[in-house]
Amino acid sequence: MQLLTGLAERDSEPAVSVAGRGLAYGELREAAAAVVQELKGAARVAVWAEPTLETCVASVAAVCAGIPLVPVNPKLGRAELEHVLTDSRPDVIVGAPSLPALADPPRRVTVDLAARSGDLRAADAGDEEPALIVYTSGTTGRPKGAVLPRRAVASNLDALAGAWAWTAADVLTHGLPLFHVHGLVIGLLGPLRRGGALRHLGRFEPAAAAASLREGATMLFGVPTMYHRLARAAAGDAAIADGLRSARLLVSGSAPLPAPEFTRIEALTGQQIVERYGLTETLMNTAVRADAPRRPGYVGVPLAGVSVRLMGDDGADVETSDDETIGEVAVRGPNLFSGYLNRPAATAEALRDGWFFTGDLATRAPDGYWRIVGRRSTDLIKTGGYKVGAGEIEVALLEHPGVLEAAVTGEPDPDLGERIIAWVVAEDGARPAARELADHVAGELAPHKRPREVRFLDALPRNAMGKVVKQRLGG
Repeated sequence: MQLLTGLAERDSEPAVSVAGRGLAYGELREAAAAVVQELKGAARVAVWAEPTLETCVASVAAVCAGIPLVPVNPKLGRAELEHVLTDSRPDVIVGAPSLPALADPPRRVTVDLAARSGDLRAADAGDEEPALIVYTSGTTGRPKGAVLPRRAVASNLDALAGAWAWTAADVLTHGLPLFHVHGLVIGLLGPLRRGGALRHLGRFEPAAAAASLREGATMLFGVPTMYHRLARAAAGDAAIADGLRSARLLVSGSAPLPAPEFTRIEALTGQQIVERYGLTETLMNTAVRADAPRRPGYVGVPLAGVSVRLMGDDGADVETSDDETIGEVAVRGPNLFSGYLNRPAATAEALRDGWFFTGDLATRAPDGYWRIVGRRSTDLIKTGGYKVGAGEIEVALLEHPGVLEAAVTGEPDPDLGERIIAWVVAEDGARPAARELADHVAGELAPHKRPREVRFLDALPRNAMGKVVKQRLGG
C-alpha cells in the first residue's frame, strides 16, 4: 500500500517547510531516498521528533521504505525514554543527540538535508503492515506503543479529505509536535498524501500562524491552548485577526475546545472553528464537515467507514440521542490500531469483538452530532445519585468573565459519594468569590452540578498537547 501517493505526483511544487526551511517534492523524494540508504537492514526505526525539517525527511523515508516508525518525544525524561526504546527496540534512531545507557543501543543516523540519492521508490508494504508505533501519554502506568497499520493511516486521511474537501490545492500550517498523531500523521503525512503542502511553524506563535495564513496557507490545525492564544492576540492585533479570517478551515483537536474560545474567534474573525475527535489508537473518529453547521463543543459525525457506539454501564447500547445521556464511546473501523506492542492483555481488554473501548464519555444529539464530555477515569463524577460530566461544568465556568482556565474533578464525600471540585485560574489576577462561581454554574446548569469547592491555581498542569493532566491536581 502506497501511503504518500502525492509524493510521486509532483516535482517542483512546495512540499514541506519548517520555520522557513523547505523542500519541493522532487527534493524531498531525493533527500528521503538518501536517508533510506542509511536505514538499510533496519526492521524498526525511531526518530527524535523535534520540530525540524530533518524530522520530516526521516519520517517520510521510514514510511516510504515500509519500516515501522517510532516517533520519540524529545522532552521525555530518562526513565520514560529508556522505557520507549527498550520496549520498541528500534535498530536505528535518527537525530537523537544523547541516549541513556542501554544494553543494546540502536545505531544512530543523522539526516543531511544536502544529501541526495536516486528517486525514492516506495516499498510495496501490505495493508496490515505497521506504519507507526506511537506511544500513548502514559497517564496511568508506563506508556504503551499503539501499532498503527498502513490501512489505518490511509483510510483515515482519505476520510478526512472527504469531510474537509481537502485537496492538493490546500496549504496546511501548524506548530504541532511531530511525535503525536495530530502533528505527524494528520499534519505531515496528510498533506503529502493529498499532494498539497505543509508549512510547519517550528514553534507556535500567533503572529507566525496568522502570517502563514495571510501568505496563502488555507488550513490551520491547532489545539485549544493555541486558539486561546490566537483569540487573545487577535483582540489586540488586526493583522492576526485578518490572517485567521483568510483561512479556508480552522481545525481544533487533541482536547475539547471550550465554547468561549469558539465564540471569541468567531466574533473577532467571522470564522467558526471545526472540531474533530480522535485518539492515538483510532486516529480520527468523528469530524464536523467543512460544509456542515458548526456548534461549539460538538465534534461532528462519524467519518466515512467509522462506526461509533454509545455504551451504558450495563454494556448495552445507549439508544437515545437526547444530548443528555452519557455513555462510553466505542469505535470500529479501518482506522483502528492493531494492538499495543508487547501488551496482549492490554490489547484484549481494549479491543473486544472488533470494537475499541475508548474510555471517553460522550453524548449524542438528535441531529447525530457527538459531544465529548470527558474521560471515564477522571471526568465522570457520581454525586448525590447523579452522573455528571466534568466537561460541561468546565464550559460553564469558562463562560464567567473572571475565569481564564478551569478544570473539574470529583473527590470522595461521605454524604454525596463524590463532591465536585473546581480548579480555577483567574482572569488577570481578579479572583472571583468561590460562592459567585458556584452560583454561576448552578444558574447555567442543574443545581446539583455546582462545585462544592473552588480551588485557585496560577496555572493548570498540561501535557505537550495542551491537555489538562488531572492526575496532577492534588486532593
